Amino acid sequence: MARLLEHYQKTIVPELKKKLGRTNPMSVPRLQKIVLNMGIGKALQDKNRIEQAVEQLTMIAGQKAVVTRARQAISSFKLRKGNEIGCRVTLRGKRMYEFLDRLINVALPRIRDFRGINPKSFDGHGNYSMGVSEQLIFPEVDADKVTFTQGMDITIVTSTDSDDEARELLRAFGMPFRD
Repeated sequence: MARLLEHYQKTIVPELKKKLGRTNPMSVPRLQKIVLNMGIGKALQDKNRIEQAVEQLTMIAGQKAVVTRARQAISSFKLRKGNEIGCRVTLRGKRMYEFLDRLINVALPRIRDFRGINPKSFDGHGNYSMGVSEQLIFPEVDADKVTFTQGMDITIVTSTDSDDEARELLRAFGMPFRD
């Protein structure tokens, strides 16, 4: 079992039940999925970038990344419908908890001048989104093989509709929010 999942079941659920005043453990907020997304704008000029990004995102997530295509044409960006413009991975279950554990304890502390993540990046429905400026903060990516740095978006989807409850859940997991 994933270390963070075990911590959630044994420690966080009773703690949140008391803090939120709930009696049913199934009513306590929980993680549903984590979505990793890389938008690769330069992929229109260099097709090799998509392949490298898919490979790196697959290594980071531990699950095969899916190439995303443009839904509509935008002439000012020289973009046609169907062009490959990014990649994404949706993590659930054990892999989700293992990724969150690596993100909190390994990747985020490796960011230069890290002072915590923004506590206001919730969407109003209990989901948290953050951006990472480069993929090299993850130890799975070999820095010698990287030819370009690429950022990514990380969205954490929770089962609650309240941002405050979701913030408490993520804080209990150890998410380093800025004061």
